[in-house]
Amino acid sequence: MIPKACMTVLFVLLLAQAHANTEKVIFVSPPAVSITTSGPSFEQLHLPSITPEKSSLRLSLPAAFPSEKQPRGLDTWYMLRSLNPSQRYEVRVCWAATQPTNFWLDVYNISHVFDTPDLIQRLAVFSESQQAIDRPESPGSEASEESLLFLRVQAAADFFSTNKTLMNSPPAVDVELILDPYLANALARSLLPTVVYVVALAVGSWILSGMIWKRLFSSTNKPHND
Repeated sequence: MIPKACMTVLFVLLLAQAHANTEKVIFVSPPAVSITTSGPSFEQLHLPSITPEKSSLRLSLPAAFPSEKQPRGLDTWYMLRSLNPSQRYEVRVCWAATQPTNFWLDVYNISHVFDTPDLIQRLAVFSESQQAIDRPESPGSEASEESLLFLRVQAAADFFSTNKTLMNSPPAVDVELILDPYLANALARSLLPTVVYVVALAVGSWILSGMIWKRLFSSTNKPHND
């Protein structure tokens, strides 16, 4: 029988997960590829980078209502860099419930993007828009080989309003992008404290319930003086 305290914690965790506005993509990082030090570099794409060392970005992402040309709204592109080859990761996007939006996350190998005309065109359009923004460039990697991927985030507004301004131009969505490595390719690192807490609580509740049961059992089996 599961202790009541453990059941309460599990219910709270499931309830929080059900109400969290989160989308994620899980992937295994590719083998490292050679990074040329001469000629065009990835830094010239002006894409924000997410790395295991800098694993979180807080941004305001543009969104648009779905259309025939953009069925998933607007694209934003990022670089996932300095990954550990063959390790499982997940990327999550989290946003507030007060900004109804649908998100899609896709990760692509470098060669796949460069060999796919539609993807390279979309990447080029976003890259050109980024060059007009005055922002510090993401530091490049000093490694001659690196495991890296492209991340595409698509945001489509998902609300209706009588305000024509909002319907014509949906506001940007405040989000947090998180890169989360898996421990032993089985458990997301961010979940480790929760798992430890739940296991410790379950063990403590089991020990406590056993002590209470023994005390109650011993008291009921005491001889009664007539």
